[in-house]
Amino acid sequence: MTASTKVTQPIRPYGDRKDDGRIQLSFTLPVSASGRAKEAARRLCEQMGLSNIAVSTMEPAGDGFSFFVVYASTGQTVDFAEIVVPEVTAPSWSFKEVNAIIRHHIGRKLVIVGACTGSDAHTVGIDAIMNMKGYAGDKGLEAYPWVDAHNLGAQVDNAALLARAKELSADAILVSQIVTQRDVHRENAKRMIELARRIGLRDVLLVLGGPRIDHKLASELGYDAGFGPGTRPSQVASYVLQAILARKGLGPAEALASALEHAH
Repeated sequence: MTASTKVTQPIRPYGDRKDDGRIQLSFTLPVSASGRAKEAARRLCEQMGLSNIAVSTMEPAGDGFSFFVVYASTGQTVDFAEIVVPEVTAPSWSFKEVNAIIRHHIGRKLVIVGACTGSDAHTVGIDAIMNMKGYAGDKGLEAYPWVDAHNLGAQVDNAALLARAKELSADAILVSQIVTQRDVHRENAKRMIELARRIGLRDVLLVLGGPRIDHKLASELGYDAGFGPGTRPSQVASYVLQAILARKGLGPAEALASALEHAH
């Protein structure tokens, strides 16, 4: 293969067999359920360029609305080889390993402050990471003996979170954004970064999380890292610890090896 040869990896949705392009989509139309409504759903999919359209479900969704589930085929492909998406890189350290590394290399508890900020009243995300019970069998940060975790809850003003972080000399600040209507999560998260810069707290690690958050978006908004759905507490703990160790010039493998050797 010459240097000019481009490697491609075209992929297409899979349904009954590989590359058949079969997809499932759902949507709501502002009309009551009827034969005409079903035909409208079919024509809409047809205008999207889909074929082999089957409207499998049509259900009333309130007065004057109908919900549809449609199966169809697409001839479109995407070149997987050309896709580049920034992702958080963090070691897969266990609960015991994180604590051992903090104890050996930091010598004090890591201070982590988190909250669901702005008008968002949902604590499910920040609780999954911070609370002792954790998520999916993964212990939350409050359970780590070498982490001083402070969960401030929901509807916390950006200024209040930053003030608490400054008071506690926090190593990291976790910002959770659940509500995403009209991009309120983007606007509030951006204001947090702007405020942190104004008051001189941007040197503290700032981590953004939520159902519509990924590392790419978080980085664009000015955060050090972004975590989406399914993130476990140990992933966040490992990322924060790795970032702090990097400032000391320590790599993950070296940090773990010396901590385990010291423990024995």
